[in-house]
Amino acid sequence: MKRMPGGFIQQINISKGGIPKRPISEGLVTELGIEGDEHAHPQYHGGPRKAILLISSEGIGELKAAGFPLYPGALGENVTTQGLDRRAWRSGQRYKVGAATIELTKLREPCGALNPYGRGIQKAMFDADADKGNPESSKWGLSGFYARVIETGVIRTGDRITLLS
Repeated sequence: MKRMPGGFIQQINISKGGIPKRPISEGLVTELGIEGDEHAHPQYHGGPRKAILLISSEGIGELKAAGFPLYPGALGENVTTQGLDRRAWRSGQRYKVGAATIELTKLREPCGALNPYGRGIQKAMFDADADKGNPESSKWGLSGFYARVIETGVIRTGDRITLLS
């Protein structure tokens, strides 16, 4: 039997609005995101098509190596993944994340809220090619991917993340 590509949840993060988001050990994923998570600018973040933001821990490591003082949750992600290749993320992919099922919807375009982590962080994680939807960009997925919730459920740190389709 062929093993589907996957990884696991390194950290689950929520906040009362804004960044950084702080870790929790488990959370209930609803159609609008992780219960208890709020958005400082709901006109830009959240809602059914941007319910969850995923960022890879490997991508955070790349940005740290470039000099940005980052850690899981700093970029406002709800789920910090480990073992998933950000370069392989595509809109429409569905993943089983713990007991929940999500579908990637949109590459995240980084905003000025990330400025406290250093001048130029937005350009370090997102470029014109990524903006045009070109997954060949070296920055593809560094800023994270939004997802909608297909099936609600509880997620826990350490849960598997498995590509379904």
